[in-house]
Amino acid sequence: MEVPQNIQHQLSQFQQLQQQAQAISMQKQTVEVQIQETQKALEELKKADDEADVYKSAGNLLVKVDKTEINTELEDKVETLKLREKTISRQEERVMSKLQEMQASIQEAMQGAGITPGM
Repeated sequence: MEVPQNIQHQLSQFQQLQQQAQAISMQKQTVEVQIQETQKALEELKKADDEADVYKSAGNLLVKVDKTEINTELEDKVETLKLREKTISRQEERVMSKLQEMQASIQEAMQGAGITPGM
């Protein structure tokens, strides 16, 4: 049985939205890892003696930096990453909701066309 053109179009859009959801999920994972790494760096920085030399990676170089400045920089970075994570989470929720709506719509259209899903 041939699938009607409108259902084929909906299936195509559904697949594109699934790919978008997967990309968003990967972005979220990346940001979560960056948050963990930055927080770990902050923890290690707090353990370091106030007089200890602290270095920051700048490309292929390590550059000596002031401990309080890098601490502030890392705290700002964590804050920015957490905001980005919230934004990505909201985006992910919207896409997942849209996927559910589209899935229901496609199933309804297929039943209306007399097509049994999974065959």
